[in-house]
Amino acid sequence: MVTTSYAIALGANRPGRDGAPEAALAAALAELGGTASVIIRTAPIGPSIRRYANAACIITSPLAPPALLTALKRMERAAGRRPGRRWGNRPLDLDIILWSEGAWASPGLTIPHPAFRERGFVLGPLAMIAPDWRDPITGLTVRQLHARLTRRRPAYRATASGGS
Repeated sequence: MVTTSYAIALGANRPGRDGAPEAALAAALAELGGTASVIIRTAPIGPSIRRYANAACIITSPLAPPALLTALKRMERAAGRRPGRRWGNRPLDLDIILWSEGAWASPGLTIPHPAFRERGFVLGPLAMIAPDWRDPITGLTVRQLHARLTRRRPAYRATASGGS
């Protein structure tokens, strides 16, 4: 049996079967196994006003990406997630971010996750546990992607122009 590694992002911002969002993530992390980051709190994106609990984990699995996605969606439903609006409140959100075999594209599943490079709430926890994992598209490590996202940028300074 061949096993591969996956980077999974976890998020929750509504109480569910396991209680508070942090409890939902802790329960999901225990079920997934593997190596987990700490749970962080982040501001929401989109219409939600509730803060999120976020984490990441690295797991090994014999499942192909579509089969793993099916298992993750089953876990979300068991935690109380129901189909709803994009970026809405949810008791558990599980996303496949990276796969040790590189890229994957099929209807309903793209690996690497298309938006992970712009999401600090994914890159921060992932950098804690897999800083050297390379994005198969850009070739950059998770550490480099996180640094690019979070680096300070110089403030724009207006200059007075002289002249007549």
